[in-house]
Amino acid sequence: MKTQVVIIGAGPAGLLLGHLLRAEGIACIIIERATPEYILGRIRAGVLERTTTDLLHRLGIDARLNAEGMLEDGFALADGERLIRIDTLGLTGKHVTVYGQTEVTRDLMDAAPERGLEIIYEAANVALHDIETDAPYVSFEKDGATHRVEGVFIAGCDGYHGPSRQSIPKNVGREFERVYPFGWLGILANVPPCHHELIYANHERGFALASMRSKTRSRYYIDVPLTEKIEDWSDDRLWDELAVRLGPEAAANMTRGPAIEKSIAPLRSYVFEPMRHGNLFLAGDAAHIVPPTGAKGLNLAASDVTYLSDAMTGYFNRNDRDGVAGYSQKALARVWKAERFSWSLTKLMHRFPEDGPFERRMQVAELDYIASSAAAQTGIAENYVGLPI
Repeated sequence: MKTQVVIIGAGPAGLLLGHLLRAEGIACIIIERATPEYILGRIRAGVLERTTTDLLHRLGIDARLNAEGMLEDGFALADGERLIRIDTLGLTGKHVTVYGQTEVTRDLMDAAPERGLEIIYEAANVALHDIETDAPYVSFEKDGATHRVEGVFIAGCDGYHGPSRQSIPKNVGREFERVYPFGWLGILANVPPCHHELIYANHERGFALASMRSKTRSRYYIDVPLTEKIEDWSDDRLWDELAVRLGPEAAANMTRGPAIEKSIAPLRSYVFEPMRHGNLFLAGDAAHIVPPTGAKGLNLAASDVTYLSDAMTGYFNRNDRDGVAGYSQKALARVWKAERFSWSLTKLMHRFPEDGPFERRMQVAELDYIASSAAAQTGIAENYVGLPI
């Protein structure tokens, strides 16, 4: 098979890129190792920047987003006694939208057939070849046969564990990583949210987050040591801990219910440079990971594919090679700003094992400053709704 762009990975990054390229008349094929059911079974974040919703509106894949998405005017930081509201709409003129990543993925999948976006699922042993040449290709196995797809470019949208980044020689790339000494224990339940906006809480017992997927489905988190086991956390124990950490105002409005999903996710900050080698381009989690504090993962993938689709459209439709040449530098400039925001919010709202009284006083001082400073709140709000593309 031959095409113009071979996309590896049918998560949100790969699907968004495929739809953007097809909208410009560029041929592409997506190769995915998993089944659609497996992909849609993964529970992920659900706070979308304008960057992401603008892409879905631009593509016209927004009917359910418009009907079910919840516009959020702000969010709150809690310190155990008070809620410090960050008025993102008032400070920036922008909303974020609560709409689950799983729903975004489902919408993109459902729209693929009518728009001529070919997706090959259950592709085993995916491998990249000749990425430093003008004739790169991807091989995979399916239905007992080995297949080969040739393209001008390969887009690696296959996540942290995928083969794309691993195909770049070790002496070419550089990795930057910060592994955090805790994970997020999360519970998803069919109960109404305790607050109409997200709450990030810094309590003496640890971090907590109150968020939602809809008006009838809530997502809560607490941070726990990496040694914790999910089986040691009954629903009742987790609800009790959330009530303490989120503070009395949120606890008074919390509705408890049985978990429909419960898991512990480790946290890390990670960036791989460069995001291009030869005719291979990385996007999304294949190139970077952020801690979920601030909800930047999916939104960074959306900005990556915005840059990448524009670059490839320029190459194929206008014979403009500048966008392709500058993709990595342009994408990384925004990636590092998002990494900084996620890292700084994580440091502010979590208690680290190595921290002592001095670090705690710094957190208290920072929260006091944010509570009293419109300038500080504006900086947080600008980053939370998403920096300009």
